[in-house]
Amino acid sequence: MTTSRVKSTRAFSDEFLDRYRQLGDPPADTIIETLVAEGGREGLGAFMRWLADAQAFDISGQHLMVQQFFAEHSTLPTWADRARMQRGMAFFQKHMGAIGLALGTLSLPYTYLGANGVQVLWLTERIKNDTARRLQETGAWVFAVNDPKQWTGGKAIEFTLKIRLIHAASRWFAGHTGRWNDAWGTPICQEDMAGTIGAFGYIVLRGLRKLSVVMAEQDEEDYLYHTNVVGYFNGVAEELLPQNLREAYTLDKQIARRQFAPTEAGKGLTKSLLNAIAEISGNPSARNLAAAQMRFFLGNSHADALGIPAVPLEQGLVSVVSRLPIFPKLILALQPK
Repeated sequence: MTTSRVKSTRAFSDEFLDRYRQLGDPPADTIIETLVAEGGREGLGAFMRWLADAQAFDISGQHLMVQQFFAEHSTLPTWADRARMQRGMAFFQKHMGAIGLALGTLSLPYTYLGANGVQVLWLTERIKNDTARRLQETGAWVFAVNDPKQWTGGKAIEFTLKIRLIHAASRWFAGHTGRWNDAWGTPICQEDMAGTIGAFGYIVLRGLRKLSVVMAEQDEEDYLYHTNVVGYFNGVAEELLPQNLREAYTLDKQIARRQFAPTEAGKGLTKSLLNAIAEISGNPSARNLAAAQMRFFLGNSHADALGIPAVPLEQGLVSVVSRLPIFPKLILALQPK
């Protein structure tokens, strides 16, 4: 009988992650600082409106530095394997319904557990206000970067670079609110960026396992690999991209140990997310069903930390929740038009 080779993993020490707690995204941050220096907050606001428009990809009217940024950062990394990316996207397409459910009721609230990183979302109010729209924007991006057609011609890359610059602008705004606590680290720091891309990759896979989705290990590895390529374009330092499932597990455990704790911000954002799911679904009962699904995925300890209500009746239905018409409608709403 043969046994699979045990995968290696880095340890991701506190000293290592502490360095990335203080680091943002220098190339993107330089763009924002230049725009503010030349056009003030008004100029940055106008740029943000262009960034938030998921249909606007013509950069010819943007600042020369922005054009150069897109030109310099639109090439696949030398280590990228297109065949593995294709297999990762095929995995997404095959399990789209289950992945959509995991993204909305596991990945997003999971990121809200990060006690320091979640503060930037709370202070800049990008998620707290107009949550349904922000959820749809995020969903449109996720579906786009997992669609092979969007990589032909580079739209998936351009979309991701716009998200990267939105993060840089949010980093600037958070740092200039007068309410940012330096003890939280740099707003949208590399450690938090790694945790977020992990929530869209490794944590999704954990959710699928909990849903008893049958997956080959190589399929999981290829999905994680493709997510790493997306993370690269989103500005995550290559040193923080896990090389295999075991390393993803190790990195996630370290970040959770260092960062997860109950906060007002995490509870507030989770409440807004539950309300947004009900709004998008067009059915008030979806709120309790989503809460039950979150508790199923997260476990009671994490769910309590986020203030997710206990809904015994709906929790008793959790085995059939994913098959109810509410969630397919929600997943359809998150896909790009």
